[in-house]
Amino acid sequence: MQTIALVSQKGGAGKTTLALHLAVAWQQAGRNTAVIDLDPQASAANWGDRREANLPVVRSAHASRLEQELEDVRGAGGEIVVLDTAPHSDAVILGAAKVADLVVIPCRPSILDLEALAGTLELVSITPVPVLAVLNAVLPHISDNDRAEEAINKMGAAVCPVRISRRVAFSRALLRGVTAQEYEPNGKAAGEITGLFQQVSEQVGEGQQQDEHKTSGGCNG
Repeated sequence: MQTIALVSQKGGAGKTTLALHLAVAWQQAGRNTAVIDLDPQASAANWGDRREANLPVVRSAHASRLEQELEDVRGAGGEIVVLDTAPHSDAVILGAAKVADLVVIPCRPSILDLEALAGTLELVSITPVPVLAVLNAVLPHISDNDRAEEAINKMGAAVCPVRISRRVAFSRALLRGVTAQEYEPNGKAAGEITGLFQQVSEQVGEGQQQDEHKTSGGCNG
């Protein structure tokens, strides 16, 4: 079972949005997927309540029960777990990082977000888990995006080559309990998520297994 943690010390970075979109992408690829919502605001869990489809499973849990939640998902045949964490909580972020196979840190291209990213990177650096920063809510053709990527590189973090734009499709989809790739399958937002999904999958060694599942028909558990 692979575990991906979406973390950031700053609120509004886009953790929940990316967590849910990645989870649905994995489910569509034939992987038994669960989201564990560790944020007391329960935004991911509320999305799950609005969702008509049963999958991916969304579980709301206190951070102190994370290991037990992971065991429950593993026992139910889970293959992918996406952790949505709370901002401003070093203990929750660190706990998620310690059990993850990959830490994904969304970051908007602003000085406040970059400063928060530096703090988040310092926090998770005490774990051996690889980290991937993702520029999120970017505006097209803005030089700030390139400068933000340069700044992240100087911090020593890997930056995803796929940038996620600020698009209305994301908010409209989540309001309906779906994701952009379900709301507008051929839209630009869906295309960006597909690119991000491919990058994250390669980071955790899931790319080949996805191909095998598509060939064999997969399993939704």
